Amino acid sequence: MTTTTPPLAPETEPEPPAKPSGGKPRRGVSTIIVRIALLVMVLVWTIPTIGLLVTSGREPEVVSNSGWWSVLSSPLDFTQWTAQNYEEVFTARGMGNAFLNSLVVTIPATVIPILVAAFAAYAFTFMKFPGRDVFFIVLVGLLVVPLQVAFIPLLQIFGEIGIVGTFPAVWLAHAAFGMPLAVYLLRNYMEGLPGEVIESAKVDGASHFVTFWRLIIPMSTPALAAYAIFQFLWVWNDLLVALIFLGPGDNEVVTVNLSTLVGTLGSDWHLLTAAAFITMIVPMIVFLSLQRYFVRGLTAGSVKG
Repeated sequence: MTTTTPPLAPETEPEPPAKPSGGKPRRGVSTIIVRIALLVMVLVWTIPTIGLLVTSGREPEVVSNSGWWSVLSSPLDFTQWTAQNYEEVFTARGMGNAFLNSLVVTIPATVIPILVAAFAAYAFTFMKFPGRDVFFIVLVGLLVVPLQVAFIPLLQIFGEIGIVGTFPAVWLAHAAFGMPLAVYLLRNYMEGLPGEVIESAKVDGASHFVTFWRLIIPMSTPALAAYAIFQFLWVWNDLLVALIFLGPGDNEVVTVNLSTLVGTLGSDWHLLTAAAFITMIVPMIVFLSLQRYFVRGLTAGSVKG
């Protein structure tokens, strides 16, 4: 006697969970709202800069009699525009010389701590030596030391070696107080680099310097650029350190020159706004050219595992 087994019922795939009705429209509406809000914030944030730029390029009589927003009614009326304000600020008011001095101060004060901190971060990350972690903790702890408490000791030391009033005094001050943050950022970034690359370099017989210069530095470009933005903006916009260690005169920088103009020009807004915009243009160019590395460099190494 033979028994027959009933045919198996065909397997049915489980139905996917029902999507909430109106999901895509909701996401689309929220995205539009966020973009509109960001656009409004950007416009509000840039209005003072636009007003500064417009005022700096107008005739003195027009600036005294109307607000900068009045140009919106007749922007093509070239009788109200002039480049004389920038020419006077650059030549007669000394902003041209101060601009060059700021570049002389800012570029070395940015490059020096980056180079030294990169070497230090490599040592703290890939080299073994006694007290490594203790040295790193002490170095990072210097972040809480304010710059102002070191002015008197630094003036005494710089006075003994005769560099007060010269560019090296400002370079050393900015480099010393920018070093802890640079080492912290670069060390966190280098810890996230693939260790296999370093091991392969050791197997191939590469020295520490070759590994550092040919492998670590190219891979650390985002972190280096992120710190360069911080340091450059800090040094360029600094007034206190430049005023103490350089002061007004032949070696004054743009911030010192601008503070002098504020006290001497009074209500000459066409000249003050031109000088202010000159001090702003370089930091804006630096930030916009390096901003793609900014978030990558800051967030790298912040999350482990």
